Amino acid sequence: MNAPDPCPLLIEDFPHTPRSLRVALVSETYAPEVNGVALTLERMVHGLRARGHDLQVVRSRQAGTDAPSAQAGLEQVLMRSLPIPNYPQVRFGLPAKSALLRLWSLRRPDLVHIATEGPLGWSALQAARKLKLPVSTDFHTNFHAYSRHYGVGWLQKPIAAYLRKFHNGADCTLVPTASLKAELQALGFERLLVVGRGVDTQRFNPGQRNPALRAAWGAADDDCVALFVSRLAPEKNLNLLLQAFAAMQQVQPRCKLVLVGDGPERARLEAQCPQALVCGMRTGTDLAQHYASADVFLFPSQTETYGNVIPEAMASGLAVLAYDYAAPAELIRHQESGLLAPFGDSARFIEHAQLLAAQPELVQALRRAARARTEALDWGQIVQQTENLWLQMLKESAGTRPA
Repeated sequence: MNAPDPCPLLIEDFPHTPRSLRVALVSETYAPEVNGVALTLERMVHGLRARGHDLQVVRSRQAGTDAPSAQAGLEQVLMRSLPIPNYPQVRFGLPAKSALLRLWSLRRPDLVHIATEGPLGWSALQAARKLKLPVSTDFHTNFHAYSRHYGVGWLQKPIAAYLRKFHNGADCTLVPTASLKAELQALGFERLLVVGRGVDTQRFNPGQRNPALRAAWGAADDDCVALFVSRLAPEKNLNLLLQAFAAMQQVQPRCKLVLVGDGPERARLEAQCPQALVCGMRTGTDLAQHYASADVFLFPSQTETYGNVIPEAMASGLAVLAYDYAAPAELIRHQESGLLAPFGDSARFIEHAQLLAAQPELVQALRRAARARTEALDWGQIVQQTENLWLQMLKESAGTRPA
């Protein structure tokens, strides 16, 4: 009889560890610039680095002194840029196909993700295709819808055609909502995948409410403060914002309007509504305190692809009034966690604003429900979903290569 093996073979089932990726992210905007694209990319970069991935951010050089920060797992490549005419706060990257071909030939990324569709984004798409790199894109901004607000409405169809050609040249395009996916599919966009957005519920929370800030606004504890946070630009439907506020003041004369942001419409707004408090651009804890110190969030824009300010306002415990599309449609149940007006119905929007001014008990109920709704919107889940999509894209790309 054979003696038992003194050194039996032990087999352990180790958990699967996702492959570490080297991803080149291309964008015409990035933090510390303040906009939805820059915010989303910053959160994605932070989350991807935390999951062990190696990131190369190729971005437009920003105004003033701009130097890439040195961080482990993050390389920043700055490209030439110019300010957008009549909108100097925003810059666009210049064509750079040759530079990107050299950059990615010397150190080849696993995939390229393009967040913006300007000249730099187009160059990145062409360079990645020439090098046979997998490419994903983001659809962040309704530029084709913006055109009518800048006196070039006749360009709407050509811009939409350009965007369709751009995104259809990628392996997939990430969109934030199912409704936007359906809208773009009707316009001929292909290979669309829905990836939602998160919100930093630790930064944006009702505990950031600052009585001293409200006092500086001239608001008593029981006064209604209406807030708007975004670019002060024509596409944000700011005339309706002022009309809604005027309607609120008819019901509650002590109601205040606070505007956080900057842009080409600032001077006009200050002249047209001198009682409004225009606070300019705010970031970090300062921004969080401005959110939480208000009561109602008015957002009449009709040109958003998502609208990051909506979950930020809800997480801060505000009663949100917006049109029924994009992020509001995804996150708000009408009269439970906010108020929704039918898309484009300005009369209903104004009616809802008056209702908020007239019923403080409704405002309080909406504020509590809004905060509860956002507590599950974790950026970590969004990052993991994006990672899984990219891994699947790489798997499919490898399967199509000749043996």
